[in-house]
Amino acid sequence: MDQVVRPPSESPLAQPQRRAGARARDIKHRVEFALVWIAIKLFRLLPMRVGVGFVAAVCRTVGPWLRQNRRALENLAIAFPDRSPQAHQAIARAMWANMGRVFAETFYIDRILADPTRLEITNEPHWRAEMQAASSQVGVTAHIGNWELAIWPMTKFGLAPAGVYRPLVNPYFDRLLREQRAPLYPSGLLGKGAETEAGSGHKTARLLVDHVRQSGAIGFVSDHYERRGVVVPFMGRHTRVTPVPAMIARHLGARVWMGRCRRIGTESRFRLDLTEVPLPKTSARTADTKALTAAMFAVFEGWIRENPEQWMWWNTRWVEADTKDEG
Repeated sequence: MDQVVRPPSESPLAQPQRRAGARARDIKHRVEFALVWIAIKLFRLLPMRVGVGFVAAVCRTVGPWLRQNRRALENLAIAFPDRSPQAHQAIARAMWANMGRVFAETFYIDRILADPTRLEITNEPHWRAEMQAASSQVGVTAHIGNWELAIWPMTKFGLAPAGVYRPLVNPYFDRLLREQRAPLYPSGLLGKGAETEAGSGHKTARLLVDHVRQSGAIGFVSDHYERRGVVVPFMGRHTRVTPVPAMIARHLGARVWMGRCRRIGTESRFRLDLTEVPLPKTSARTADTKALTAAMFAVFEGWIRENPEQWMWWNTRWVEADTKDEG
């Protein structure tokens, strides 16, 4: 008679050890959150101009010493070969200042949205009518200006968009982040890559498709290098990026809006520019998805070349033009 092989039984100490480890992590997360929460409350006591300006000055000073600065300078040399190394360094320093402003403005989002003079939507009546007439729509932006606010036209026009984000390891920070962005994303943020209160990575695509199918709107920040993405031309080279926004739009026939939140001056004021990218619809769905993604990145490139100091230059990697697509 065959012998039944049973898996080794769990040690009696294993479960208590796991519970103790979970409690220790939770205490650590709570302490971290409490310290940062106090710092945020104190920071918000400062006038926005002072707080944002201070963080921008710190980042402008510290940024050039970070390892990401080397890649930023390399990418600037590729994108602007006709400019001097000194010009590349000046753009990089301004980029770091913009990054600092974006980070600091995260804690003042409510005040920015409460002041209508801070957010100007170019040709607002036209885009309001277009968006309100669409049955389903996908919004796409890049890490340019203050990208956190680029979704605002959709929300202002009553579309109740959802967004996609990478959940934070600390669940208390994660909840705070989602609460801060709730006025921008009335339908919530959907998490990718981890299990959180906001959802899990393997559920996100299905939830996004369902949301758009039900006459909804979603927003993506989609200019990050994606190791398993599609290869598209960009800044005179080729890079690999996510096809998900184009894939969803092509699958559902959604209209595609591209938006940028361009910084105007240094007083946390912005101009939101919008454009629509035509949706290709042939019998080749994969080719349509790639063509739409390439069209998005052509728009990104134009915006970046117009205001290079407002883009995140270190986050792009290059591949050969004949590199095969992934995913």
